[in-house]
Amino acid sequence: MTWERRWHPLREEWVTITSHRNTRPWSGSDEIASAPSLDEHDSGCYLCPGNSRVSGEQNPSYDGIFVFNNDHPSYSVPAPEVQVPADNFFQVEPAGGLCRVICYSPNHNGSLARMTVAQTRQLIETWAIEIQTLIDNPEVSSVLIFENKGEVVGVSNNHPHGQIYAPGFVLDGIRREAEVFERSAEPLMTRMISAEESDGQRIVVSTQRVVAFVPFFARFPYEVYVVPRQQHQFIHELDDDARDDLASVLHEVLVRYDNLWQRDFPYMMLLHQSPCDKPDSYANYHMHIQIHPPMRQPGLQKYLASVETGGGHFLNDGCPEDKAAELRAVSAIHYTNTDA
Repeated sequence: MTWERRWHPLREEWVTITSHRNTRPWSGSDEIASAPSLDEHDSGCYLCPGNSRVSGEQNPSYDGIFVFNNDHPSYSVPAPEVQVPADNFFQVEPAGGLCRVICYSPNHNGSLARMTVAQTRQLIETWAIEIQTLIDNPEVSSVLIFENKGEVVGVSNNHPHGQIYAPGFVLDGIRREAEVFERSAEPLMTRMISAEESDGQRIVVSTQRVVAFVPFFARFPYEVYVVPRQQHQFIHELDDDARDDLASVLHEVLVRYDNLWQRDFPYMMLLHQSPCDKPDSYANYHMHIQIHPPMRQPGLQKYLASVETGGGHFLNDGCPEDKAAELRAVSAIHYTNTDA
Protein backbone atom coordinates (compact mmCIF):
# COMPACT_ATOMS: atom_id res chain seq x y z
CA MET A 1 0.00 0.00 0.00
CA THR A 2 1.29 3.43 -0.97
CA TRP A 3 -0.17 6.49 0.71
CA GLU A 4 2.21 9.39 0.39
CA ARG A 5 2.87 12.76 -1.21
CA ARG A 6 5.72 13.17 -3.67
CA TRP A 7 7.20 16.48 -4.83
CA HIS A 8 6.99 17.29 -8.56
CA PRO A 9 10.09 19.44 -9.18
CA LEU A 10 9.11 20.63 -12.68
CA ARG A 11 5.68 21.84 -11.59
CA GLU A 12 6.64 22.73 -8.01
CA GLU A 13 3.63 20.98 -6.54
CA TRP A 14 2.82 17.81 -4.63
CA VAL A 15 1.30 14.63 -6.09
CA THR A 16 -0.39 12.10 -3.81
CA ILE A 17 0.27 8.43 -4.63
CA THR A 18 -2.84 6.46 -3.68
CA SER A 19 -2.27 3.08 -5.30
CA HIS A 20 -4.34 1.32 -2.62
CA ARG A 21 -7.42 2.98 -4.18
CA ASN A 22 -6.97 1.18 -7.49
CA THR A 23 -8.99 -1.79 -6.20
CA ARG A 24 -11.91 0.29 -4.97
CA PRO A 25 -15.38 -0.69 -6.30
CA TRP A 26 -16.24 0.89 -9.65
CA SER A 27 -19.67 1.13 -11.23
CA GLY A 28 -19.04 4.02 -13.61
CA SER A 29 -18.65 3.96 -17.36
CA ASP A 30 -15.96 1.90 -19.02
CA GLU A 31 -13.56 3.63 -21.38
CA ILE A 32 -14.61 4.49 -24.90
CA ALA A 33 -13.74 1.66 -27.26
CA SER A 34 -10.90 2.53 -29.61
CA ALA A 35 -10.28 -0.52 -31.78
CA PRO A 36 -8.05 0.29 -34.75
CA SER A 37 -9.59 0.41 -38.22
CA LEU A 38 -8.95 -2.58 -40.48
CA ASP A 39 -8.81 -0.45 -43.62
CA GLU A 40 -5.59 1.14 -44.87
CA HIS A 41 -7.61 3.88 -46.61
CA ASP A 42 -10.86 5.44 -45.43
CA SER A 43 -12.71 7.42 -48.10
CA GLY A 44 -14.38 9.50 -45.37
CA CYS A 45 -11.17 10.40 -43.54
CA TYR A 46 -9.96 13.96 -44.13
CA LEU A 47 -6.36 12.91 -43.36
CA CYS A 48 -6.02 10.02 -45.81
CA PRO A 49 -4.05 10.58 -49.04
CA GLY A 50 -6.07 12.00 -51.94
CA ASN A 51 -9.11 12.88 -49.81
CA SER A 52 -10.60 16.36 -49.48
CA ARG A 53 -10.49 18.17 -46.16
CA VAL A 54 -13.17 20.43 -44.66
CA SER A 55 -11.40 23.44 -46.16
CA GLY A 56 -11.94 22.00 -49.63
CA GLU A 57 -8.24 21.39 -50.15
CA GLN A 58 -7.27 17.95 -51.42
CA ASN A 59 -4.51 16.00 -49.74
CA PRO A 60 -1.69 14.91 -52.03
CA SER A 61 -1.16 11.19 -52.58
CA TYR A 62 1.54 11.21 -49.93
CA ASP A 63 3.46 8.04 -49.09
CA GLY A 64 5.32 9.15 -45.98
CA ILE A 65 4.81 12.04 -43.55
CA PHE A 66 2.46 14.87 -44.56
CA VAL A 67 2.32 18.25 -42.77
CA PHE A 68 -0.26 20.96 -43.42
CA ASN A 69 -1.82 24.01 -41.76
CA ASN A 70 -4.74 23.06 -39.51
CA ASP A 71 -8.10 23.78 -41.12
CA HIS A 72 -9.59 24.51 -37.66
CA PRO A 73 -6.75 26.37 -35.90
CA SER A 74 -6.89 27.42 -32.27
CA TYR A 75 -4.71 30.44 -33.18
CA SER A 76 -4.27 32.46 -36.34
CA VAL A 77 -1.88 34.97 -37.91
CA PRO A 78 -2.90 37.66 -37.94
CA ALA A 79 -5.21 37.20 -34.96
CA PRO A 80 -8.59 38.95 -35.11
CA GLU A 81 -8.87 42.17 -33.15
CA VAL A 82 -10.34 41.78 -29.67
CA GLN A 83 -13.02 43.86 -28.04
CA VAL A 84 -11.62 45.51 -24.92
CA PRO A 85 -14.01 45.24 -21.93
CA ALA A 86 -15.32 48.48 -20.49
CA ASP A 87 -14.10 47.49 -17.01
CA ASN A 88 -10.31 47.17 -16.95
CA PHE A 89 -10.63 44.44 -14.30
CA PHE A 90 -11.05 42.07 -17.25
CA GLN A 91 -8.03 41.52 -19.48
CA VAL A 92 -8.04 40.33 -23.06
CA GLU A 93 -5.41 39.92 -25.77
CA PRO A 94 -5.44 38.53 -29.33
CA ALA A 95 -4.73 34.79 -29.64
CA GLY A 96 -2.23 34.84 -32.48
CA GLY A 97 -0.16 31.93 -33.71
CA LEU A 98 0.06 28.98 -36.07
CA CYS A 99 -1.38 25.46 -35.92
CA ARG A 100 -0.25 22.54 -38.07
CA VAL A 101 -1.12 18.85 -38.44
CA ILE A 102 1.43 16.06 -38.94
CA CYS A 103 0.12 12.86 -40.57
CA TYR A 104 2.56 10.14 -39.56
CA SER A 105 1.66 7.70 -42.30
CA PRO A 106 -0.69 7.28 -45.27
CA ASN A 107 -2.12 4.14 -43.61
CA HIS A 108 -5.38 4.93 -41.84
CA ASN A 109 -5.11 1.77 -39.75
CA GLY A 110 -1.59 2.50 -38.50
CA SER A 111 -0.21 3.97 -35.30
CA LEU A 112 3.10 5.35 -34.11
CA ALA A 113 3.60 2.24 -31.98
CA ARG A 114 3.24 0.02 -35.05
CA MET A 115 5.60 2.06 -37.21
CA THR A 116 9.25 1.02 -37.52
CA VAL A 117 12.10 2.65 -35.65
CA ALA A 118 13.24 4.11 -38.98
CA GLN A 119 9.81 5.68 -39.52
CA THR A 120 9.85 7.06 -35.97
CA ARG A 121 13.28 8.50 -36.71
CA GLN A 122 11.87 10.23 -39.78
CA LEU A 123 9.10 11.72 -37.65
CA ILE A 124 11.70 13.11 -35.25
CA GLU A 125 13.45 14.66 -38.26
CA THR A 126 10.15 16.27 -39.26
CA TRP A 127 9.65 17.60 -35.73
CA ALA A 128 13.14 19.14 -35.85
CA ILE A 129 12.55 20.80 -39.21
CA GLU A 130 9.18 22.22 -38.15
CA ILE A 131 10.57 23.49 -34.85
CA GLN A 132 13.54 25.19 -36.44
CA THR A 133 11.27 26.96 -38.92
CA LEU A 134 8.70 28.04 -36.34
CA ILE A 135 11.06 29.40 -33.69
CA ASP A 136 12.54 31.71 -36.34
CA ASN A 137 9.09 33.18 -36.95
CA PRO A 138 8.67 36.47 -35.03
CA GLU A 139 4.94 35.72 -34.67
CA VAL A 140 5.72 32.62 -32.54
CA SER A 141 6.69 32.61 -28.85
CA SER A 142 6.47 28.90 -27.99
CA VAL A 143 6.01 25.64 -29.89
CA LEU A 144 4.23 22.57 -28.56
CA ILE A 145 4.20 19.36 -30.58
CA PHE A 146 1.76 16.78 -29.27
CA GLU A 147 -0.32 13.72 -30.06
CA ASN A 148 -3.68 12.83 -28.56
CA LYS A 149 -4.23 9.14 -29.23
CA GLY A 150 -7.51 7.31 -28.68
CA GLU A 151 -11.15 8.29 -28.43
CA VAL A 152 -10.89 8.24 -24.65
CA VAL A 153 -8.84 11.46 -24.84
CA GLY A 154 -11.26 13.07 -27.29
CA VAL A 155 -9.69 12.19 -30.64
CA SER A 156 -12.27 12.39 -33.42
CA ASN A 157 -10.07 10.92 -36.16
CA ASN A 158 -7.99 7.79 -35.55
CA HIS A 159 -5.71 8.31 -38.56
CA PRO A 160 -2.20 8.39 -37.00
CA HIS A 161 -1.34 12.05 -36.59
CA GLY A 162 -0.07 14.71 -34.23
CA GLN A 163 -0.36 18.47 -34.02
CA ILE A 164 1.78 21.57 -33.62
CA TYR A 165 0.58 24.58 -31.62
CA ALA A 166 2.82 27.63 -32.10
CA PRO A 167 1.09 30.56 -30.37
CA GLY A 168 2.32 34.13 -30.20
CA PHE A 169 2.60 33.81 -26.42
CA VAL A 170 4.28 31.35 -24.07
CA LEU A 171 1.98 28.57 -22.88
CA ASP A 172 1.59 28.86 -19.10
CA GLY A 173 2.78 25.34 -18.28
CA ILE A 174 5.90 25.69 -20.42
CA ARG A 175 6.60 29.14 -18.98
CA ARG A 176 6.43 27.82 -15.40
CA GLU A 177 8.61 24.85 -16.31
CA ALA A 178 11.17 27.13 -17.97
CA GLU A 179 11.29 29.31 -14.87
CA VAL A 180 11.92 26.23 -12.71
CA PHE A 181 14.84 25.16 -14.90
CA GLU A 182 16.36 28.64 -14.67
CA ARG A 183 15.98 28.87 -10.88
CA SER A 184 17.50 25.48 -10.21
CA ALA A 185 20.90 25.56 -8.53
CA GLU A 186 21.99 22.50 -10.52
CA PRO A 187 21.06 21.06 -13.95
CA LEU A 188 17.60 19.89 -12.95
CA MET A 189 16.89 17.18 -15.52
CA THR A 190 20.42 15.79 -15.27
CA ARG A 191 19.95 15.51 -11.52
CA MET A 192 16.57 13.82 -12.06
CA ILE A 193 18.08 11.25 -14.43
CA SER A 194 20.86 10.56 -11.93
CA ALA A 195 18.36 10.05 -9.11
CA GLU A 196 16.14 7.78 -11.23
CA GLU A 197 19.08 5.65 -12.37
CA SER A 198 20.50 5.47 -8.85
CA ASP A 199 17.16 4.12 -7.61
CA GLY A 200 16.58 2.03 -10.75
CA GLN A 201 13.03 0.89 -9.96
CA ARG A 202 11.28 3.23 -12.39
CA ILE A 203 13.60 2.97 -15.41
CA VAL A 204 11.81 1.54 -18.46
CA VAL A 205 14.42 1.89 -21.25
CA SER A 206 17.98 3.17 -21.09
CA THR A 207 20.57 3.80 -23.82
CA GLN A 208 23.81 5.73 -24.04
CA ARG A 209 22.04 8.96 -25.01
CA VAL A 210 18.37 8.67 -23.94
CA VAL A 211 16.53 7.31 -20.92
CA ALA A 212 12.83 6.62 -20.34
CA PHE A 213 11.30 6.29 -16.89
CA VAL A 214 8.08 6.51 -14.93
CA PRO A 215 8.89 9.58 -12.83
CA PHE A 216 8.96 9.27 -9.04
CA PHE A 217 6.26 11.98 -8.94
CA ALA A 218 4.07 10.65 -11.79
CA ARG A 219 0.57 12.12 -11.92
CA PHE A 220 -0.83 9.34 -14.15
CA PRO A 221 -0.32 5.61 -13.41
CA TYR A 222 1.57 4.83 -16.64
CA GLU A 223 3.17 8.24 -17.19
CA VAL A 224 6.61 8.09 -18.85
CA TYR A 225 9.29 10.71 -19.49
CA VAL A 226 11.61 10.16 -22.48
CA VAL A 227 14.70 12.32 -21.93
CA PRO A 228 17.90 12.88 -23.93
CA ARG A 229 20.80 12.81 -21.48
CA GLN A 230 22.49 15.86 -22.98
CA GLN A 231 20.77 19.16 -22.23
CA HIS A 232 19.33 21.06 -25.19
CA GLN A 233 16.56 23.63 -25.45
CA PHE A 234 15.12 22.33 -28.72
CA ILE A 235 14.93 18.99 -30.49
CA HIS A 236 16.69 20.22 -33.63
CA GLU A 237 19.81 20.75 -31.50
CA LEU A 238 20.17 16.99 -30.95
CA ASP A 239 22.87 15.38 -33.08
CA ASP A 240 22.16 12.39 -35.32
CA ASP A 241 23.21 9.81 -32.72
CA ALA A 242 20.91 11.33 -30.09
CA ARG A 243 18.05 11.43 -32.60
CA ASP A 244 18.66 7.75 -33.39
CA ASP A 245 18.49 6.83 -29.71
CA LEU A 246 15.42 9.00 -29.17
CA ALA A 247 13.61 7.19 -31.99
CA SER A 248 14.61 3.79 -30.61
CA VAL A 249 13.59 4.56 -27.02
CA LEU A 250 10.32 6.28 -27.94
CA HIS A 251 9.42 3.37 -30.22
CA GLU A 252 10.09 0.83 -27.48
CA VAL A 253 8.04 2.72 -24.88
CA LEU A 254 5.02 2.94 -27.22
CA VAL A 255 5.31 -0.75 -28.14
CA ARG A 256 5.41 -1.71 -24.46
CA TYR A 257 2.28 0.37 -23.87
CA ASP A 258 0.38 -1.58 -26.55
CA ASN A 259 1.73 -4.89 -25.27
CA LEU A 260 0.48 -4.26 -21.73
CA TRP A 261 -3.11 -5.12 -22.64
CA GLN A 262 -2.71 -6.30 -26.25
CA ARG A 263 -4.51 -3.28 -27.69
CA ASP A 264 -3.98 0.24 -29.00
CA PHE A 265 -2.98 2.15 -25.86
CA PRO A 266 -4.38 5.71 -25.57
CA TYR A 267 -2.17 8.55 -24.43
CA MET A 268 -1.36 12.25 -24.55
CA MET A 269 2.23 12.77 -25.71
CA LEU A 270 3.90 16.18 -25.59
CA LEU A 271 7.30 17.41 -26.71
CA HIS A 272 8.43 19.90 -24.05
CA GLN A 273 10.85 22.53 -25.35
CA SER A 274 12.08 25.97 -24.38
CA PRO A 275 9.98 29.05 -25.11
CA CYS A 276 11.37 30.90 -28.12
CA ASP A 277 10.27 34.46 -27.38
CA LYS A 278 13.56 35.09 -25.51
CA PRO A 279 15.58 31.88 -25.96
CA ASP A 280 18.68 33.36 -24.28
CA SER A 281 16.61 33.63 -21.10
CA TYR A 282 15.97 29.87 -20.96
CA ALA A 283 19.47 28.50 -21.48
CA ASN A 284 19.00 25.76 -18.87
CA TYR A 285 15.80 24.32 -20.33
CA HIS A 286 16.15 20.58 -20.99
CA MET A 287 13.88 19.40 -23.81
CA HIS A 288 12.12 16.08 -23.26
CA ILE A 289 8.98 14.12 -24.06
CA GLN A 290 6.19 13.52 -21.56
CA ILE A 291 3.57 10.82 -22.13
CA HIS A 292 0.38 10.86 -20.06
CA PRO A 293 -1.83 7.80 -20.61
CA PRO A 294 -5.35 8.25 -19.18
CA MET A 295 -5.85 4.56 -18.29
CA ARG A 296 -5.30 3.02 -14.85
CA GLN A 297 -6.59 -0.47 -15.66
CA PRO A 298 -7.97 -2.16 -18.78
CA GLY A 299 -11.35 -0.53 -19.33
CA LEU A 300 -10.86 2.01 -16.54
CA GLN A 301 -9.55 5.50 -17.10
CA LYS A 302 -8.22 8.05 -14.67
CA TYR A 303 -10.69 10.91 -14.50
CA LEU A 304 -9.63 14.41 -13.56
CA ALA A 305 -12.27 14.92 -10.89
CA SER A 306 -12.85 17.57 -8.21
CA VAL A 307 -9.50 17.25 -6.43
CA GLU A 308 -7.49 17.57 -9.64
CA THR A 309 -9.70 20.08 -11.46
CA GLY A 310 -10.91 22.23 -8.58
CA GLY A 311 -8.28 21.58 -5.92
CA GLY A 312 -5.34 21.57 -8.32
CA HIS A 313 -3.88 18.45 -6.70
CA PHE A 314 -3.27 15.18 -8.55
CA LEU A 315 -4.07 11.78 -7.07
CA ASN A 316 -2.22 8.93 -8.79
CA ASP A 317 -3.93 5.56 -8.28
CA GLY A 318 -0.87 3.70 -9.54
CA CYS A 319 2.43 3.21 -7.74
CA PRO A 320 5.18 4.44 -10.13
CA GLU A 321 7.52 1.62 -9.16
CA ASP A 322 4.88 -1.04 -9.91
CA LYS A 323 3.85 0.54 -13.23
CA ALA A 324 7.45 0.75 -14.44
CA ALA A 325 7.89 -2.93 -13.56
CA GLU A 326 4.78 -3.77 -15.61
CA LEU A 327 6.18 -1.94 -18.63
CA ARG A 328 9.58 -3.63 -18.31
CA ALA A 329 7.92 -7.05 -18.03
CA VAL A 330 6.24 -6.97 -21.45
CA SER A 331 7.93 -7.55 -24.79
CA ALA A 332 9.66 -4.80 -26.75
CA ILE A 333 8.32 -6.38 -29.97
CA HIS A 334 4.79 -5.32 -30.88
CA TYR A 335 2.21 -8.04 -30.26
CA THR A 336 0.88 -7.69 -33.82
CA ASN A 337 4.31 -8.32 -35.36
CA THR A 338 3.91 -11.82 -36.76
CA ASP A 339 7.40 -11.79 -38.29
CA ALA A 340 9.12 -11.70 -34.90
